Amino acid sequence: MGLMSTKRFWLPVLPLPTTKGLPLTNLVAFLPTQMICESYQNGFTPIPAHKFAWNPLASIGFLCSISWKPLVKSHWLIQKYVKAIRGNKTDKKDAKWIADLFKHDLVAGSFMPPFPIRQLRDLMRYRFKLTNFSSSEKNRIQNCLTVSNIQLANVVSDTFGKSSMRIIDYLLENPDDKDFDFVPLLHSSMLHKVDDIRLALDGMITPEQRQKMNIILQHYDGLEKCKSNLESLILSLSEPYAKERTLVFAVPGIKNPFSAIAIISEIGVDMSVFPTAKHLCSWAGVTPQNNESAGKKHSVRISRAGVYIKPLLVQCANAVVKSDKHPEIKGRYLSIKKRRGHKRAIIAIARMLLTAIYHILKKGEPYNPELYKKAEPIPASREITVEQAILIARRHGYSVVKD
Repeated sequence: MGLMSTKRFWLPVLPLPTTKGLPLTNLVAFLPTQMICESYQNGFTPIPAHKFAWNPLASIGFLCSISWKPLVKSHWLIQKYVKAIRGNKTDKKDAKWIADLFKHDLVAGSFMPPFPIRQLRDLMRYRFKLTNFSSSEKNRIQNCLTVSNIQLANVVSDTFGKSSMRIIDYLLENPDDKDFDFVPLLHSSMLHKVDDIRLALDGMITPEQRQKMNIILQHYDGLEKCKSNLESLILSLSEPYAKERTLVFAVPGIKNPFSAIAIISEIGVDMSVFPTAKHLCSWAGVTPQNNESAGKKHSVRISRAGVYIKPLLVQCANAVVKSDKHPEIKGRYLSIKKRRGHKRAIIAIARMLLTAIYHILKKGEPYNPELYKKAEPIPASREITVEQAILIARRHGYSVVKD
């Protein structure tokens, strides 16, 4: 195994801010040429005890060229590939085991995006959490209305639309007014539902439920305000990637610019880190696994990778297969669904979208649906229509002009 020395330290003891003023020759004297880190949590922020941190070391030029030329070639390893045997596991043995694996080239480093992308990723994931919090508060409001026997959800398409919220606000401000005229509060498109809404409002909000709903609505409004401020910050930080954002936004199924930003924040804009589109799809968790032993194939379901990007791709895939604007995608979905079911077909479409995004970012070209169209076979019969002849000629690169 060779000569090996170990030394324990914890991060706050390392005088990171003071080392920036030292000459490079002094730093090179005690720095290694390779550094291997086992990922922990999000892997980019200061982490406890014996774990290295990426951002503090990167800020002084150890790992990436923010201000200096890189002094240490670093490798961020995925925990599941370097985990030691349970029952014979200590911090020192972990360090030795990881160093030995890397020495014999038995494990590869994971994808580490640049610092601006990591900042954008952090904000987009926080926006995702705020959206979840807002959805939870909406569900609590809906539960309060159900308990109070107010069934607006059975009549209106959106309980939190303008008309519904006007009615709810009036009920909370005037709990004793049960026979109020709610027609002026409705949008013109809902006037034909007046009788149904009157039946849906045949309930009573208790003082306890009213106070609870006021607290929930205050929290919900605060979350929406925080989310709005966060989105402004995200848009400003994504300006350097405006070209890539526009290209990704043109992909079918991506109807929100924040969806495009979320994809960029997860995979970055430099596709050279992924050798092929298959590597990117595997990293995102939208490809089947290999699990074969003794000639038997076991479960090959998709992995748990891509915790944030995979649900987003699935959401975009569910949206695009319902539209007739992109028959090349809908046709593939229907073909797979007939054989393998809806869930597998949606994952296949999600992979199809991610593959398209990979080539779009790599080549800098917009989405082209013509590339997915398969050439129709030449009819066996010698007699074909003029339209068929023109179509065949154009697909072979000829231009047809009518005299």
